[in-house]
Amino acid sequence: MQLLMLNRAYQFEKKDFEEKIHFALQDVVKRIYRDNNTQLSITNQVKKITDDYYIVDLNDVFEHEVLEYYLKTEFQKVKLELDYEYAIYDCATDEMIYGSYISSDAGKPEKCENCFKKNEGLIYYFGIRFPDLQHKFITSLGQYWIYTAILFLVLIIYVYSVILLLKQKKYTELQTDFINNMTHEFKTPLSSILIASQYATSQEEIKNNPKLAKYMQIITNQSHKLNHHIERILNVAKGDAKWIELEKCSIPLKDVLELVKENTLLKSKKNVTITIAVSDKINISADEFHFNNILFNLVDNAVKYCSENPEITIKSLETEKGITLSFSDNGSGISPQHIDYVFDKFYRVPRENKKEIEGFGIGLFYVKKIIDLHHWKISIKNNTTKGITVSIFIPKKDVL
Repeated sequence: MQLLMLNRAYQFEKKDFEEKIHFALQDVVKRIYRDNNTQLSITNQVKKITDDYYIVDLNDVFEHEVLEYYLKTEFQKVKLELDYEYAIYDCATDEMIYGSYISSDAGKPEKCENCFKKNEGLIYYFGIRFPDLQHKFITSLGQYWIYTAILFLVLIIYVYSVILLLKQKKYTELQTDFINNMTHEFKTPLSSILIASQYATSQEEIKNNPKLAKYMQIITNQSHKLNHHIERILNVAKGDAKWIELEKCSIPLKDVLELVKENTLLKSKKNVTITIAVSDKINISADEFHFNNILFNLVDNAVKYCSENPEITIKSLETEKGITLSFSDNGSGISPQHIDYVFDKFYRVPRENKKEIEGFGIGLFYVKKIIDLHHWKISIKNNTTKGITVSIFIPKKDVL
């Protein structure tokens, strides 16, 4: 529709110019006849040869200077601001004698003296060319070109957006299938672990050995937590923004960190060193389950992305506004082009040993989600020497 409208506007402008040219040239003929005191003996004196070339049959004598004066006068009357050049047929020499190039531009005009051809059967006539007429047609449609360009830009953006939406829909379907499959894959072995651990706990050999009983209790408790954790993480992956209702309570910060440290040392096969520099008097108002999860996630990531002998330092810094809890490690760090995206869902930083490190890219997304729900702040940066530091700012209102 826009192209059709543009074409119609072009045809309208073209017709308008042609009518102005025709009327102006017709008036030139009338004035020459009036000067010669003769009457028009023929009709259709103005003939259009091409879009930019016209032949005017006067059928009467006329002077070169008079013709040029009348051309300028009549074109000014119809406000036709066009460059033009003309040539007069000389019957004595049987040639077109070039007249002049009339231009509104002060620059040197580009004359075309050989562009005028004879017209058989005519004696008193002149030819006139408009070399910039085609360009004038196009430039006169300036606003239509702008509207057309804007429309095409909007159309391109729209098509691109539709393509992205279709791709996103495809990825969403793949994500949903992945989540449904992983739910089953996680639940089946976890159920077996719970059944086996509960059965083992009831055995006399375990009951009579305090150390083994403690380990079995840890296995059972962590299995229940893992089951709950899987349900919550899968809900995050599904994109449900209303899946969490925080149940805040007072949590002793150092005790929780010590528990995270103990579980990490039991789990890891590496020679892990975890230093906790946190005051015993700090209590945090938070959801216990999710707070434990985010602490374990951060420590587990620090261990996971250290090649060997991980050294993790957990510090707290108290200020008037609250507490900053920092987790520093001696790992490989994160390249600057990826560090801003580590909290995005399903985003994983490209690494050389990515096949050895399992994960789905939802751990730090979950951490960021919980931090936001508590109205806290989290940041991450590379250390000066080695590794990264993740900092959590807990405002004063949540510090007990």
